[in-house]
Amino acid sequence: MTPPSRRARRTSGDAEIHALAAAAAKEAVDRRGRDVVLLDLRGLTSATDYFVLASGESDVQVKAIADRIEERLKTEGARPWHVEGARQGNWVLLDYIDFVVHVFHRETRAYYELERLWGDAPIETFSENGESPVGD
Repeated sequence: MTPPSRRARRTSGDAEIHALAAAAAKEAVDRRGRDVVLLDLRGLTSATDYFVLASGESDVQVKAIADRIEERLKTEGARPWHVEGARQGNWVLLDYIDFVVHVFHRETRAYYELERLWGDAPIETFSENGESPVGD
């Protein structure tokens, strides 16, 4: 059976998609994720609208952040289309089609440098003190 095309499952408006991606970022902050950002990829790629990036200090923390995000978004009716890396713990990817959550071990994130790769994307930074995101 062929999986649906990535863009075929879009059923939400832009504001709702952004709100879900922002909720994922806030959950990462709540689990003590570091350097949590939301990259707006609209207009740069047709693969997805947003990337949420977060770092953890250990494999256990990376998994805990990803698990918490998945649990939180399920309460909003959002389930990932695909999950990768949950067993290894150095990089967990939660693909919600319209946004993709990447939770990295700090060294893995530094190696892949997704912020640099998508350097043209507007960035929202999520603070550790629970304040609203600030655009950069």
